[in-house]
Amino acid sequence: MVERVKEIDDLHIIRHEELVTPQQLKAELVLEGAALETVLAGHRAVKAVLDREDPRLIVVVGPCSIHNPEEALAYARKLKPIADELAGSLLIVMRVYFEKPRTSVGWEGLIYDPHLDGSHRIDHGLKIGRRLMLDIADIGLPIGIEALDLITPQYLQDLVTWTAVGARTTESPTHRKLASGISSAVGFKNNIDGSLTVAVNAIRSAAANNSFISVTDEGKVAHFRTDGNPHCHVILRGGKEPNYDRESVAACETELQKAGLVDNLMIDCSHGNSRKDPQNQIPVLRDIAEQIAEGNKSIIGVMLESNLEAGNQPIPDDLTDLKPGVSITDACIDWVTTESLLREFAASVAPALKTRK
Repeated sequence: MVERVKEIDDLHIIRHEELVTPQQLKAELVLEGAALETVLAGHRAVKAVLDREDPRLIVVVGPCSIHNPEEALAYARKLKPIADELAGSLLIVMRVYFEKPRTSVGWEGLIYDPHLDGSHRIDHGLKIGRRLMLDIADIGLPIGIEALDLITPQYLQDLVTWTAVGARTTESPTHRKLASGISSAVGFKNNIDGSLTVAVNAIRSAAANNSFISVTDEGKVAHFRTDGNPHCHVILRGGKEPNYDRESVAACETELQKAGLVDNLMIDCSHGNSRKDPQNQIPVLRDIAEQIAEGNKSIIGVMLESNLEAGNQPIPDDLTDLKPGVSITDACIDWVTTESLLREFAASVAPALKTRK
């Protein structure tokens, strides 16, 4: 009987490797001290913006994806002084993305392939990722991630201030259930073709009671029950056409209001809104600043893809040929441009924020 079962069970599994439990990793890399205070303050601040108690704008900024922890820390050290300088107008959250959704194939992110060589040392990726997040939080920057895998949040989510659910997964029932149990605020992107309906439905679903299967801190499979996440919002990321303009923003406000939801929306200056040209993020952000200056109150934040250096690069066969500070996924604007753009944005919106509620 056992031999016959083997004919149909795990046919395509080559092997499996046990990982440390979330509890074990958290015990090895402990959230405490300054890092813990950063996460606590970040949670309170982002939720206060969504509750309209804080008039500032959330800015999620950083590399499209993290592939080099040292370079990510160098970026964080540059970002922290600007975050402090502009804190009166902007709540800056560093984009620390470890997982990359793929339409077909490609590098899946630092968690899955930390050595960029196809070895898929997930055990290494989890430790490298958590260590980096602790270091960034120690610097004093709140962290934003994308929730792609359904298990990795147990290893990392205690370090996260803000979470995105991407365009490819917003429609996924399991990701909506996961979002309902996540402690941080969650932004749902409109889907790739630009439809808002899936994001609005995702917010409604994540705000409701849900049940799902995952693993506990001890690594045991369990049934989780949630009472819903009240701090979810839409992210306009463009689709077949950009959707950051006034008409698209008004249409999103209307759809959220019809669904009985607070019209909180963030605008991603990249992806469909930049038509995949990183330099187009600059005019997109300026247009958003004009809308806010004109009195728009539903736009609660923006996203920017930025790195130490501009552009992107393929992963070379010889990893020593990688250009320092350059993205290996979507192309980004460079740090010099980012710094100038953030200051310009803060100055443009500051007068309007004084009367914003």
